[in-house]
Amino acid sequence: MKIMRTLARTLVAVGAIASVGCDEWLTVPNPTVIDINALDPVTDAPVLAGSAQQNFAVAYGWLIMYSSWFVGESDVAETFPTRNEFGRRDVVEQNGSHNTDVWFPLSQAAASAYLVLNLSGLPAPERNINLQRGELFLAFSYVNMAEMFCTGTVLSGPELTTLNMLDSAVAHFTKAIDIGTANGTADAVTLANAARVGRARAHLQAGRKAQAIADANSVPAGFNFNLNYADDLANRTRLGNRLWQFIADRGSIAVSPIWRVVDPRVPQRVAPPNLLPQDANYTVDRGVPYVIQNKFPTFNAPIRLASKMEADYIAAEAGGDATMLALIQARRAANGQPPYNGGVTGSTLYTEFMTQRGLEFYLEGKRLGDYRRADGQGQGAAVIGMPVPGSTYWKPGFAPVGAQKCWILPTPEVDNNPNLSKGS
Repeated sequence: MKIMRTLARTLVAVGAIASVGCDEWLTVPNPTVIDINALDPVTDAPVLAGSAQQNFAVAYGWLIMYSSWFVGESDVAETFPTRNEFGRRDVVEQNGSHNTDVWFPLSQAAASAYLVLNLSGLPAPERNINLQRGELFLAFSYVNMAEMFCTGTVLSGPELTTLNMLDSAVAHFTKAIDIGTANGTADAVTLANAARVGRARAHLQAGRKAQAIADANSVPAGFNFNLNYADDLANRTRLGNRLWQFIADRGSIAVSPIWRVVDPRVPQRVAPPNLLPQDANYTVDRGVPYVIQNKFPTFNAPIRLASKMEADYIAAEAGGDATMLALIQARRAANGQPPYNGGVTGSTLYTEFMTQRGLEFYLEGKRLGDYRRADGQGQGAAVIGMPVPGSTYWKPGFAPVGAQKCWILPTPEVDNNPNLSKGS
């Protein structure tokens, strides 16, 4: 993607137009265009940092929705072939939805975060909360890219491996922690704790269990960090909760049968008559009612991004069988389930642990990372609900389920990034 270059060209063009010397009475200001001469890095830093956070919030909604189809958390209750490719685990490089809805928003989030980090002249950079916010959401962009994409790239840079992306995430989470610690205000401390959860997540994904445990244990009890959304009729795609938008406005998301469970962590309901699946044949093809998630029941419902709960799951998984078993029993008791009485070691225990984790973070964009981490240890089957490679897709008229474990870079990125080989 050439987002930064495009932005720079746009700003330069604006400056050039302003210098042409047209009669002033013909000049009509455009409130949607940034004049590079009017940009004050110090004054405008809070706006740019907030924009980076909002760009990530936009991308996160898309990532959750598309990854939920890919891992079988939800059904693709619509007809778009490009979206059904995600439900079939067979996403081609030329998939337009993949580029527009998934890759571009994530790339934009990373690019806008870098825009903040590249500001010059900011006061006290070692404790500047605007820089901290940029570091945090750049890091979350990297960790989501690492978990969902087979390879990545940022700002038209070289192709990055999963470990490259995780290491970049760790580096930027670390900077966010350091700035927040030096700043010391309540907001900065909150962002630093979110970074601790994120860094623990990246370390666990990279297989660095001791570091994951240390970071997870440093998160204070009761910590929770949400991304907030708004119900603005004119800007729902930009500001609204994607998981509700694509039910209320389109009918794209249905709770898949395996997740139709009685558990307070996966609230759901049969859709009322005014909320129908976009695919009119859904109930016929699937043979089940149109059941919708009730975890995010409004356009302004927040989405949890980082929490002590996630930190506890990270520490338990990194700690081994005994710590996983203890958390399993605690979470089952807290959610009205009887005690677990299965195997206390090996694949049976790990499957139960990953199932409890799946319930805990249902539709929060973590399941694909869970699958890739488990699969890397030869335990991919522990992540239940994944569409089975070679099986018949539940919806008629489509090819069988594929075997993809992550997403490839889309064609526009490959074709326009000078650091990527063409024709791959």
